[in-house]
Amino acid sequence: MTKEFEVGFEGTLAATPEECWRAVTVEAGSWSWPIRYEPWVGGKETGLTFHGGEVTVWQPGAHFATRCEKDGWFNELDYTFERRGAVTHLTFVHRGVFLEDWDTNYDACRRHTAFYYHSLGEYLKHFAGRTATYAMTEARGSSAAPDAFTTLKKALGVPEDVQVGTEITVRGIDGVVDYATPEFLGVRTADALYRCYGRNAFGWPIGVGRHHFGDVAAGDEGWPAFLAEVFA
Repeated sequence: MTKEFEVGFEGTLAATPEECWRAVTVEAGSWSWPIRYEPWVGGKETGLTFHGGEVTVWQPGAHFATRCEKDGWFNELDYTFERRGAVTHLTFVHRGVFLEDWDTNYDACRRHTAFYYHSLGEYLKHFAGRTATYAMTEARGSSAAPDAFTTLKKALGVPEDVQVGTEITVRGIDGVVDYATPEFLGVRTADALYRCYGRNAFGWPIGVGRHHFGDVAAGDEGWPAFLAEVFA
């Protein structure tokens, strides 16, 4: 049975509306994952949904929206950017339909949204205007087990009760923890954002995303092999 949902984010970002606009419409791969939009109403969206979508609002620096629909299912994103002095107030609304397991999918969507838009803030504060090389590795094996995220943090040398602001070294790279919840871990380095997704909390495999603003090879070697070993 299908059922609609709505989640969102509302907050102030330390950037101009123009910088926020570019981050959302051009640089999504620098803080979430690569998504492409043709820059006009009616333009194609690729990368956000399996079916592809269509831009429904295109007002640069002010309002942007996109929608995909198919056979009674739909997915819709809406962004409003409001200038407040030197910062921007962002209102983001995500509406759609879950086809199954509504409670789990809604909880996952809500928690992922909070993490993604924190990451947007980190990008705008520390890497605004720069383009990242994006990589994502989805772990296999036992990574969907209830204790899998604890296992990952232990393998990375991250304390179970790690706090935001803690300086740590992850696989030889020095950084600082910028996000820490039971389901997610964010680490920012001088030239990268590392995002660890404890999706085992929802019965799904763990994923580790990397957004590299510098030398990719220096910070991304061996992640697939590392995760395969951890969750063999």
